[in-house]
Amino acid sequence: MVFPDDHGKQRTSTNVLRNFRSLLREAGVKSPEKWTVRMLRTSCVSLLSAHGIPIEVIALVVGHSGTHTTERVYRKQLQPVIRDGAQAMDEIFGSGRGAALSGGPEG
Repeated sequence: MVFPDDHGKQRTSTNVLRNFRSLLREAGVKSPEKWTVRMLRTSCVSLLSAHGIPIEVIALVVGHSGTHTTERVYRKQLQPVIRDGAQAMDEIFGSGRGAALSGGPEG
């Protein structure tokens, strides 16, 4: 059980959300009624991705057994990782392409 109440019983999803938003209010977060518990997980993935944490590590942090689910569910939050990978591929293949093509035996 992830969120037991004061008596050790399972909280309903409504009570979890109510308690979560109450904590946000106490912390001074603006518009706590717009937040969901799920948004914390998404924010975590976004922050880790933006700081260059590898997808394999992000998958472990959010409890996935591999990267496939992480990539599928959080593809929008993983854009920095995808962008950085694309830039690396451009650097590897893009800038050297002309030299590689002109440097052949007939070049």
